[in-house]
Order: sequence, then structure tokens, then C-alpha cells
Amino acid sequence: MRRKKKNTKWKWVVGFGLVGLMVSAVIKFKPKQDTGIISVQIHQVERRDITEIVVANGRIQPVKEVKISPEVSGEIIELPVKEGQEVSKGDLLLKIRPDLYVANRNSAQAGYNSSQAGFELQKAHLKKAEADFRRSERLYKDGLETEDAYQSAQTSLEVSQLQVKASSHQVEQSKASLNRAEEDLAKATIYSPISGTVTMLGSELGERVLGTAQNMGTIVMNLANLNEMEARVEISEIDIVRIKVNQLVSLEVDAFRNRKFNGMVSEIGNSATTSGSGQQEQATRFEVVVLIEDKESFRPGMSITAHIETESRTNVIAVPIQCVTTRQSGTESPSKTPSQPGEHQVKPLTKSMDDGPEEIVFLAESDKAKQITVTRGISDDEYVEIIEGLKPDDQVISGGYKAIHRELKDGSLIKTGEEKKLPQDQ
Repeated sequence: MRRKKKNTKWKWVVGFGLVGLMVSAVIKFKPKQDTGIISVQIHQVERRDITEIVVANGRIQPVKEVKISPEVSGEIIELPVKEGQEVSKGDLLLKIRPDLYVANRNSAQAGYNSSQAGFELQKAHLKKAEADFRRSERLYKDGLETEDAYQSAQTSLEVSQLQVKASSHQVEQSKASLNRAEEDLAKATIYSPISGTVTMLGSELGERVLGTAQNMGTIVMNLANLNEMEARVEISEIDIVRIKVNQLVSLEVDAFRNRKFNGMVSEIGNSATTSGSGQQEQATRFEVVVLIEDKESFRPGMSITAHIETESRTNVIAVPIQCVTTRQSGTESPSKTPSQPGEHQVKPLTKSMDDGPEEIVFLAESDKAKQITVTRGISDDEYVEIIEGLKPDDQVISGGYKAIHRELKDGSLIKTGEEKKLPQDQ
């Protein structure tokens, strides 16, 4: 009997517990009644300075860089420099084994000497031919020489004159061959054309190199003046029209964190480059050269981010970028005419299918949102210039994102929270 009472008591406890859980679940998952009020943040319209910036990535390169390639082929027998070494203009960089070129020079010298001797010989023959012709001519006039002998002497003179002329050209030809051989011999020794630093050394002592007279030749080393550096960045085809020579640039180098360097646009490429595979994935870009004005221990190939100041305006009406959104023209509230001085005018809305989206902001007026069509100007990372549609001290809705871009309409009820502050305003 006692056990039966105990079991009944536990059944009542379990029953009340289940009922409590069911009531809690109903209360928890009961849909909340939509009050129609949208919670927003506001921002007061003010005047400020705005600088429009184009951001691009690239790499640092020397302004002046020379690739050293020998003009003649052969084995490197002297290489007194190493990578990273500073050299002055005129310093020895490398020497190629000259044996073959010395032999060629000696052969050309011998050929030149031989042609000169031949030239002197032909001049002697010419003198003899001239003397023979004068004697034959005198005898012919006196009737002591036949006409055939006279003509033979005349022909011999003309032949000698042509032989002297041909011998003269042979001397010039052999002289040119000698000059070429001497030049090839001189090219076996290479001196520095500039003062700078050896930024790349691609060959070793004893290695055979190919001269530029044959194909592209071997690049033995690169020389660069590291005191003058530039940044080569790629700009998209959309932004390139805003880039001008002498625009100011702020540079961030990955190797120098928390530092910014000054620069200036010096060159703008005219030829486009494309990247990516496939017709739809290709990106068209243009190379822009930025001269780095600050001096630092930069190295060729360092990654850099350039912030190019394309346009600046001072004391203009501006709002945070997130305040501006778009609505399809002709799909919102009907037109409204201002009834009091200073009241904003809402442009008439029509149902035309040709109307495109228009840029708008929402004003916070009492407990309602008011849609205003605006004309925007330049922008920076946080603010956008408003050319038409707003005035200072207007209260614009600046958040949240969902409310501005999806929920708000002209006349929507709003509940104002704290003013939305951007990082630079805090």
C-alpha cells in the first residue's frame, strides 16, 4: 500500500514537469509580433576634406639597371666581383680567354701588311707603265712606233691604274678586318659601364659563355644603382584614366612595416597587359612607374602597395560610404513637394521601365525615414562626397547595413540608436 502511494506521487511530479517544459517551449518559440519599427543609427552630415585614392600592388626596381652580356664567346678566366659588391664605372668585371681573338688579330694584321705591300707593288708597276707610255707616245708621234705598239702601251697604263685602285680597296678591306679583330679582342675584357651594385651574378669563373653575336647571349650579371629606386605597379583599365604624371603617391613596403614612403607618378604605360586564362577571366592592366623619393635600403623585387592620390577636394559635404544605397527609380513612394522652406524635395517617381537605379540616402526625421535622391562625387576609404541632395547638419541613417540596403523605405518607422562612428571619428 505504501509502495502504491509512492508511485502515484512520482507520477504527479513527472506530469507537472512535462507540462512546465511544454509551456516554456510554447513561450520561447511563440512568434514575436512585428511592430514595424526599424532600429537604425544616425550620422550628422558635415563638411570635410576628401582625397580619392587608387590602390595598386607591384614591386620595387632600380631606376637604372644594366644587364652585362659578353659580345664574344669563350671561357671566363677572370671574375673579380661577387654578388652584392659595389663597383665604380670603369672597374674590371670579367675577362674571357683571349687566345682565339689574339690569333685572329695577328692574322688580320698579317693580311693588312700584305695588302699594303701589294699596293706599293702596284704603284711601282703604274710608274713603269706611265714611263713606257710616254716613250711609246713620243716615238709614235715621230713615226718610229707602230700604232699597235702605241695602243698596247696605252692599255698597259690603264690596266696598271685599275690594279692600283683595286689594291687600294684591298688595303681598306684588310684594315677593316684588322679593326674588327682588334675590337673582338678588346670585347674579351668587360669593364663596368656604370657605378652601382652587382645585384645578380649568373656565371662562375671557368664557365663558358655565349656572346650576343649568337642568339641572345649569356647574361653574366646585373648592375644597378640602388640609390635611385622606383615602384612598378599595375593599374586596372577602369582606374588608369584617373592616373596622371606627377600625382602624389604614398607607398607601403612589406619589408618596412608601419612606415610610409613618399613617391610620385613618373611614367604611365600605353600598352595593356592581360592576365588569367580564358576569355572571361582575363584582366586588363596598365603598368605605372612611381619614383620613390625617400631613401632607404630597398632591394629589387620587394613587394609594395601604392596609394595614388588621384583627386582631392576640401570642405565638401560628405557622409559615410554605407549611407548611400540604390533603389530602382519609380518603385518607391510617389512624388512630394516641399511645403516649408528648407525641406528636401523628393524627385517625382514614375513607373517607366527605362528608369535605372538611382542613388539615395535616408534622412532621420523624427520617427520616420525620408528617402532623398543624391548625386555623389569622389570618395575615399570611408566617406563619399555628396554634390547634390544634402546640406550640413542633416541627420542621415548610417546603419545598419540590412536596414539601409533592404528594409528602409520612404516613410518607414524608425527607432534611433547611438550615432554610428567611424574609426577615425572615435
